[in-house]
Amino acid sequence: MRLFETRPGDDGLPGPKRALAVLALITGTLMAVVDTTMINLALPTIAADLNASPARAVWITNMFQVVCAAFLLVFAGISELATRRRIYLFGLTTFMLGALGAALSRNLDVLLAFRALQGLGAAATLSIGPSLYRAIFPSRLLGSALGLSALVVAGGYAAGPTLSGVILSFVNWPWLFALNLPLGLCSLWFAHRALPRDKPRQGSFDVAGALLSMLMLASFFLAMDAVGHAAPLWQVGAWVVLCVASSAGFIARQRRAPYPLLPLSVFGEKRFTLAVSASGLAFIGQGLTFVALSFFYQEQMGFTPLETAWLFTPWPLAIMLVGPLAGRLADHINPSTLSSVGLGLLIAGLVALALVDESMGVAESLWRTALCGIGFGLFQPPNNREMMSSLPPERSANVSGVMSTVRTVGQSIGVALVGAALALGLAVQVTLWLGAATSGLALLASLSRMPLARRALVERRASSGGK
Repeated sequence: MRLFETRPGDDGLPGPKRALAVLALITGTLMAVVDTTMINLALPTIAADLNASPARAVWITNMFQVVCAAFLLVFAGISELATRRRIYLFGLTTFMLGALGAALSRNLDVLLAFRALQGLGAAATLSIGPSLYRAIFPSRLLGSALGLSALVVAGGYAAGPTLSGVILSFVNWPWLFALNLPLGLCSLWFAHRALPRDKPRQGSFDVAGALLSMLMLASFFLAMDAVGHAAPLWQVGAWVVLCVASSAGFIARQRRAPYPLLPLSVFGEKRFTLAVSASGLAFIGQGLTFVALSFFYQEQMGFTPLETAWLFTPWPLAIMLVGPLAGRLADHINPSTLSSVGLGLLIAGLVALALVDESMGVAESLWRTALCGIGFGLFQPPNNREMMSSLPPERSANVSGVMSTVRTVGQSIGVALVGAALALGLAVQVTLWLGAATSGLALLASLSRMPLARRALVERRASSGGK
């Protein structure tokens, strides 16, 4: 397999060790993604068993997401001092301990505490995952590696709901958490054996920046959650004010810190900034669509939650098919061209979904969802390659943290927009049009960086002798 071939002059790990290292990332990513999708489907079952109201049970998901979002940039920064290998091992261990505690929990408060621990572990692994792909694979295969990553994430999203339904048909919900333990042990073994040992950076850690980052991201997520659940205006406003104030403090701190948590100079690279903008806007569209279609399928078309989960599967299945090919192509042609075509297909799919009504059959919805998945699969790996390759390797941890944060922020905004639209009495189809609009803005960002990406591709070919 070409991903594990070693050629003279390759950076990254040698082929055989590359395979073991990638297994560590695959199993670790699957553990986090499958856990999230399984638990979302099981919330009503858990709430009934623990005698919790639906409003409180939602925090089984929210607690995980708030903690994970708050610590993404923090762990990306810590990895420069503690090394990415140690942070990844810490993240896996913490996530497993949280899963074990969650499986043994018999009341909601204890379960929420262990979900927070799982969120902490997930933040550690997800914040540095993309940068580890860059450290493991040679530059010539970076797009292919990120395509593999997209396949794994999409596979987890596709399998999670069905796996949850099957497990709950035979055993109780604690087994959903217990399933993480064998996966986690495999990932720990692979990671300990094969993850690269990078040298820690010298210097201090930006503690003030880390605290402001946590406050900024946590308050942002809580503000979006409040909007999505139509909370009182004063509550939404309080979270927004806290988010804005902490954001201003974070930016000011990064400008004067000797070793900033997130050097703002990285945004001086236009290729990186435009790729980040395209990613954030596209994830708004994705997050918005998933929630909007969930309401449409269940409330307007009368499907059960499990049937709704199956109706979503064309999206991740299409990513699984297209993502690896898009990543491989991005190693040889202009990545922004691929990303732009993908966004065009995503917009077409969202517009087509916005035109669906209750009188149409399931097949009419499925091909539209598949078109969205094809577009997103063609967009994401090349765009991620642009983000990773537009900055020097020593900034990989920062890039990885930004990638994970932008994805989380974009999806949170999308969910909040659906909640706000429904609270205002707007039809679900209106939010799909809004998703098409945000994806259109992502397309503009992608098109505007095409000359820059073309120049970078020419320089890359020249430096590698045209290979």
